[in-house]
Amino acid sequence: MSKTIKFFLSIFAIAAILLIIFISTGANIYTDWLWFKELNFEKTFTIMFLSNFILRLLIGVIFAAVIYLNLHFTKKPINKFINVEKDSKVENLFGEERNQIFDWLNKKRLNIIYLISSIVLGFLFSSISSESWKMVLKYLNKTAFNSVDPIFNNDISFYVFTLPFYSFLREMGMVVIVISLILVGAIYIIFTGIHSFSEVSAKLSSRAKKHMSVLVFMFLLFKAWDYRLKMYDILFSPSGVVFGAGYTDVHASLLGYRVLFFVVLFVALAVLYSLFKNNYKPLIWGIGAWIVLSIVFTGVYPAFMQQYRVEPNEINLEKNYIENNINMTLKAYNLDHVENKDFELSQDDLSYDELMEYETVVDNVRLWDYRPLQSTYNQLQALRQYYSFEDIDIDRYQLGNDYTQVMLGARELDQNALAAQAQTWVNRTLKYTHGLGVTMSPAGKVRDNGQPEFLVQDIPPVVNNENLNLENSSIYYGEKTNNYVIVNTDETEFHYPMGSENVYTQYEGTGGVEINNILRKTMYALRFGTTKILLSNDINNQSQVMYNRNIHQRVRKAAPFLRYDSDPYIVNAEGRLFWIYDAYTTTNLYPYSQPFNNSGDNYVRNSIKVVVDAYNGTLDYYVIDDSDPIAVTYSKIFDDLFESVDQMPDSLRKHLRYPQDLFKIQTQIYSTYHMQDPVVYYNREDVWSIPNENYQGSTIPVEPYYIMNQLPDEEEAEFILMTPFTPSNRNNMIAWMAARNDAEHYGELFAYRFPKDQLVYGPNQIESRIDQESEISQLLTLWSQRGSEVIRGNLLVIPINNSVLYIEPIFLQAESGGIPELRRVIVSYKNQIIMRENLEEALKALLKEGEGMAVPQEDVRDLEDKTGADIKTDTEVSQQGTQPQVSDTAQDSADLMSATSAELIKRANDLYQQAQQALQNGDFAQYGEIITNLGEVLNQLSRTGE
Repeated sequence: MSKTIKFFLSIFAIAAILLIIFISTGANIYTDWLWFKELNFEKTFTIMFLSNFILRLLIGVIFAAVIYLNLHFTKKPINKFINVEKDSKVENLFGEERNQIFDWLNKKRLNIIYLISSIVLGFLFSSISSESWKMVLKYLNKTAFNSVDPIFNNDISFYVFTLPFYSFLREMGMVVIVISLILVGAIYIIFTGIHSFSEVSAKLSSRAKKHMSVLVFMFLLFKAWDYRLKMYDILFSPSGVVFGAGYTDVHASLLGYRVLFFVVLFVALAVLYSLFKNNYKPLIWGIGAWIVLSIVFTGVYPAFMQQYRVEPNEINLEKNYIENNINMTLKAYNLDHVENKDFELSQDDLSYDELMEYETVVDNVRLWDYRPLQSTYNQLQALRQYYSFEDIDIDRYQLGNDYTQVMLGARELDQNALAAQAQTWVNRTLKYTHGLGVTMSPAGKVRDNGQPEFLVQDIPPVVNNENLNLENSSIYYGEKTNNYVIVNTDETEFHYPMGSENVYTQYEGTGGVEINNILRKTMYALRFGTTKILLSNDINNQSQVMYNRNIHQRVRKAAPFLRYDSDPYIVNAEGRLFWIYDAYTTTNLYPYSQPFNNSGDNYVRNSIKVVVDAYNGTLDYYVIDDSDPIAVTYSKIFDDLFESVDQMPDSLRKHLRYPQDLFKIQTQIYSTYHMQDPVVYYNREDVWSIPNENYQGSTIPVEPYYIMNQLPDEEEAEFILMTPFTPSNRNNMIAWMAARNDAEHYGELFAYRFPKDQLVYGPNQIESRIDQESEISQLLTLWSQRGSEVIRGNLLVIPINNSVLYIEPIFLQAESGGIPELRRVIVSYKNQIIMRENLEEALKALLKEGEGMAVPQEDVRDLEDKTGADIKTDTEVSQQGTQPQVSDTAQDSADLMSATSAELIKRANDLYQQAQQALQNGDFAQYGEIITNLGEVLNQLSRTGE
């Protein structure tokens, strides 16, 4: 095969590959545009696509132009060498290949090489800015925060919107100058025949010196700008006593950047001076001063000031900067409006009648833990192997006069669970297209068999409450809808099973993109990598293709610049199903604010609620917080994407929840930043922590939980999200925090503090007391030995009527994978613990009946029959209306639970020594008692987590 044929074949192969890439990319872009058009977000797509494209094109053109311009100035020495017939220096460099290279190279070809090289480099470096379009658009549409930083007095918008843009320009400028400098320097050195540094001055032409000097001058100007921008970086310094600028940063580092800024400007001017005056002394002195001052002001001087000035007087010198950090952190996390209140504990015992005045609260105590309930739903309500419940959500519904907290899950179709022989393209794309309905049950109701009491159940969905309406229960968009489907085809869709037969349906909604011509069919065939879309006879001109159906992927596709919650939840409204997805605006550029994650994010707002129609797939982005400047900025950029919360239907607004992910961040921050006195904060005198609880034998942090409760000084029960706090390294409870969810009070935060002179048990202490309650612990052990797995659900702390109740459900599940059933409820109040078959019996035994055992008499008899032991029922409930007497054992337990790790270690060591002495004395009874006590101490020590 001749060289010419090989050449043209190579060209053809390259062209074919490029054509395939172009067509494939074009198909993806075109179908993405159709997807946005279906959602009426064409403008959003256009802005995102064109802003990214134009920015990359602009950067590519600028890079290519600057590089080409600089290369253009190097043509003269190269052309000179081309025309040189004999030059020993060139011979030394290129040897025998010199003639071949320079015979081929001429001015025209050199210009083409320069042009192509510049374009390639411009294209490569334009990819650096692939995500920068967001930053540029935010800069061009920035919104003021109307709040300033305490050091430079700039509006916060300068740091969030303007500073990133300036840093981007500085970075791009420095990169293009450095690349140009490297390229032209290499060319000058090679084609001037320089072999050593000493030859530079003699052999480098005046033109080359001027060219490189100008580039160095430009680089130094960008470096001076870099020092200017670094002055603002002290506001994000992580090295001080708090995050943000400390005393050393302000009085040493900031001074250093200012000095270096002027030094670099002097060096830049010295470069020009040396170029025209041929006097290099100012340049040499400037560079020397730059090096020395860089070492001094970026290392030596700040370290010296920190060690000898700040550390001996740290509290006094850092006090103002700690206060800055506290104030700015509280603002960044929207914690500056938390209402702090004291939660006074009643000295009188809570009576059953007093408790029942809070009927809505008691009726809605969340007995069902979402984790075992998910297994229960999947076993009782999935009904077919291809249906599953991906998650269990918690919400509230007004059912007539009853404000009811419910648990519900979406019954989604999992195509991967179809039988192997049913895994065909027709079944996965045309037939099995959607899930069906939800299962819903009250959070506080349990049937006699330990199973949920369903409000909505079965297939097709059966609604057991007249106040609920579910006319259209199909779920085409959900958490498990990972594959594309085509609806409105000649192949009817599977709807639901009915006995031994199936019911079929035809889609009647607006979701999906119509594939009504050969172009669209071809584009989707390319996108999904299948020719079946082109060949199928079932697809007609009314058919619609649904893709990006998974709601996690769907919301991120439409608005990739937002952060999203980990737990979208399903809502039944207007007879249909909707998903509500919490979206966040974040930044890592809020001055002085303490970051909450490894990405350095230190500002967060849940300003946007996304509603996804489970049937039609429509997306509505509602701005619920127009005081968030980042959300307002996005609304300016994408005005067709965002809507005012006033446009949200009331049927959906009633189901808005304060998100758990945000509340976790806020409680994490507030556990330290509730200390607003700088001295108290510095000494960490009152640090709080999230307590632990027991779940399936493991100790885990208590998750924030939704409950129905009546806040102090409020007239009605409401849906709140709350979490308890314990002191750091202690297990007793010191405070609790709540976020309100209902109506006009949505988003209000409260922190209630318990009296410091009274012991309030923390969740881990209650877990320990349950373990130490002999009848309860023996009964749980007995059940676990009978082949059942005992699951201790969420331990709920319920502050109510100036008292604190603790409620923990007990589930039993056969080890072979049976249905988790709620079989017991443990209730604790003050020093009393009761376990009964249901909450009502437990509360009556605890607060009304006056005398009772920790477990029912029938459970005691069962325990005695199985163990042969004589169970003493000495843990009786005190008479109603009298103050419970705390036994020595109970008091010891309380002391043990509130002890620090150091105290527990000391106590364990003392007990060990006593045990050894008893063993030496031959007193085995005392030895056994001491070892038992030692075991309790060691168990408590292990629970502290240290």
